Amino acid sequence: MAYKITDKCISCGACAAECPVGCITQGEERFIIDQSACISCGTCQGVCPVEAPIESED
Repeated sequence: MAYKITDKCISCGACAAECPVGCITQGEERFIIDQSACISCGTCQGVCPVEAPIESED
């Protein structure tokens, strides 16, 4: 299941820097994950200081 970034995001960029497939980019209000490219590894969730990335139910 792919991940998504919630509104807890503080735009620090930690997740984007660590994503092994580069599917995280800066959006207008927060970072966003391209769910079609996400490999569900959980790296973003592990490095986020505010626990913004969560598993998407979409």
